[in-house]
Amino acid sequence: MIFYQPVEFIILNVRDTILSVSRVIIIVFLLTSTVNAELPSIRFDRISPLGASAGSTIEVEIAGSDIEDVDSLWFDHAGLSAEPIKEKERFFRITVADNVPQGTYDVRLNGRWGVSNPRLFAITHGLQDIAEAEPNNDLEHAQQIEINSAVNGMSDGNGQDLFRFTAKAGQHIVIDCRAGVLDSSLDATMSLFSGRKLLLSSSDYHGRDPFIDFPVPDDGEYEVLVHDLSYRGGLPYRLQITDRPYVENVFPRAIQSGQTATFTAYGRNFSESKPSTWQIGQFTLQEYPFEIVAPDGVLENADYQFVEHPSGHSVLPTAATCTLTGFQIQPRIPTGGFAFHAQTLLLTDSAVTLETEPNNLTDQAQALSLPATLSGRFDQARDADWFEVEVTESGQYSFDVYCERISGVADPYLVVVDDQGNRINELDDYGHRINAFDGHLRDPSGMVNLNEKQKYKVLVQDRYQRGGARYQYVLTIHKQRPDFYPAVIHSQNPGPGGTNLWRGGAVYLDVVIHQREGYNEEITLTAEDLPTGVHSRPTVINNNSRGTFVLWADDDAADFTGPINLIATGKRGDKILRREVRAYTRVDAGMNSSQAVRELVIAVRDGAPYRLEWEFPKIEAEADKTVDMKLKLTRRLADWNNDVSIQPLAFPGNFKMSNSAFKSDEKEKTVTFTVQPGTRPGNYTLAILGQSQVPFHKDPESKDRPNTLVSLPSQPLTITVLPETKE
Repeated sequence: MIFYQPVEFIILNVRDTILSVSRVIIIVFLLTSTVNAELPSIRFDRISPLGASAGSTIEVEIAGSDIEDVDSLWFDHAGLSAEPIKEKERFFRITVADNVPQGTYDVRLNGRWGVSNPRLFAITHGLQDIAEAEPNNDLEHAQQIEINSAVNGMSDGNGQDLFRFTAKAGQHIVIDCRAGVLDSSLDATMSLFSGRKLLLSSSDYHGRDPFIDFPVPDDGEYEVLVHDLSYRGGLPYRLQITDRPYVENVFPRAIQSGQTATFTAYGRNFSESKPSTWQIGQFTLQEYPFEIVAPDGVLENADYQFVEHPSGHSVLPTAATCTLTGFQIQPRIPTGGFAFHAQTLLLTDSAVTLETEPNNLTDQAQALSLPATLSGRFDQARDADWFEVEVTESGQYSFDVYCERISGVADPYLVVVDDQGNRINELDDYGHRINAFDGHLRDPSGMVNLNEKQKYKVLVQDRYQRGGARYQYVLTIHKQRPDFYPAVIHSQNPGPGGTNLWRGGAVYLDVVIHQREGYNEEITLTAEDLPTGVHSRPTVINNNSRGTFVLWADDDAADFTGPINLIATGKRGDKILRREVRAYTRVDAGMNSSQAVRELVIAVRDGAPYRLEWEFPKIEAEADKTVDMKLKLTRRLADWNNDVSIQPLAFPGNFKMSNSAFKSDEKEKTVTFTVQPGTRPGNYTLAILGQSQVPFHKDPESKDRPNTLVSLPSQPLTITVLPETKE
């Protein structure tokens, strides 16, 4: 939000009490944190600076754990490369090719202990990179910079950063402090001054990041102040100060597959444009019309393509777009190039209708034909949008309001009433939270049973009755069409991590399935592009929202770092549904915060201490019966004979297994599974988790090898459940 305060203001030093508060916060965090002593796995906590300009070379510093042997960086775009700086530990020199598009990219650490979780790195065009220079804590020492600069800064503990620029009357300056949207923990607050007069201030605008829109009233010098809300230090940010085109949003927010459509961009610094009827605060947005051609293949694969990671939906990164089929666009403005701030569009198979006012009352309801895709907006505070549909066929109908998924800021809810005015259903928040995966969002989604030859009215409204230029949404209504969205996320808990295979061992990914519109068929996951020596088996998830996918490596598998693809297939009647499994990563160790990535990257490294595998990878069993399976343990370390405990790994509720353990002299163990009565016939893929204390030291020559907890999954087992036998 932007606050306008044309008052006299004096910049004060931060009080010592902030330091005391910070210390309390740190102590509480340490007391409530848990530490898991597992084998080394690179955790990538921070990269600074957070970005660079296309065509430039920049030095970056990395921070994390188990990073002492990191020797390279892994990017998801071939135009980005890096080399270590030998004279400076934990520093790399990144080179950005001229043709790298403006956007955000995943960068991972790569080294002895595998590959890390990704962090975001921003690439811009038309901005000059500037390094923050201390001291710049007060007006007297404010750092002088030019417009169209990107300042790579670091927050000061109990302090603030000030930057001074010169502007002319009539210029339109956009000041965008990018931190949370680039994986930084900074909760930035930003203010704009003229001397000691406070002009504007901002905090949570894009998620928790501030943003200031500033039409310059007079020639002169202006100062920007940035600090963390709690005055924490050592947190990076990228401050963009520019008069280049910047898009606030576009309208409509949906396009029909296979079509070319005209859209309007709303924003600032559009050449050859005109003022719109929309304002944010006291400033009027400009508008610019442009055309879009819907991309091929996105709808068929239920895909989502992005140029900027969809991380600005809320104050914490979320997997909000995990149930969105669509793509991002960057409007190209004449003489200005591609505008900043990419926009997300929903891709649909039905024609797109625009909301028309007035529709605030039930007797003003806008008529829609089914199937319907409507692009709307809460025009003003207390706006209520009513629609009317006539049903020609009885059955279950899907209702979806896309808002957070398309970067809207509203919190909508949806109500369906019959032709007598009786409320028959209300839909609100939707989405899964499973382990590190957070796909819960504030968009309504669900099924409603409707009767033929009846008319129904639908209300869409913001929960807090807000409105304005930023409060856009898309409403879709259609007959039930079962489908699913599959996703995976690394299993390392509680912190961010990579997917790393130790030779001779296994690793698993958490699988999350959003079953849409009543989908309840089997879904089979398979892996493509696996390197030599790495294996998987088809993994079946049967009418469930979660599962596990296991990869394992041969004893002699070569070192490897690279992407793999996971494909999920299911059926809708006779039609085969093929979906690329979307990959996500955990962003923060202390909170549920997950984010989309473009590639699922794995690494193969040093040998695992043990391996668990089944005598047979597939068996049959009847519901309401037990089945015994032999599990084999291979110890790969000499003179190590600690017990290896085994337990179920995210079993579906249809199966039970008792915890047990391999004793020091056991190489095989009989594991008994109980198939619960009423279990639906079909295939189910399961894995178990082994845990043991293993002597380990990072230095193989060290004689001191303390016990370290090592958790490894078994290779997968698929159970085909047969119908119950009636006795």
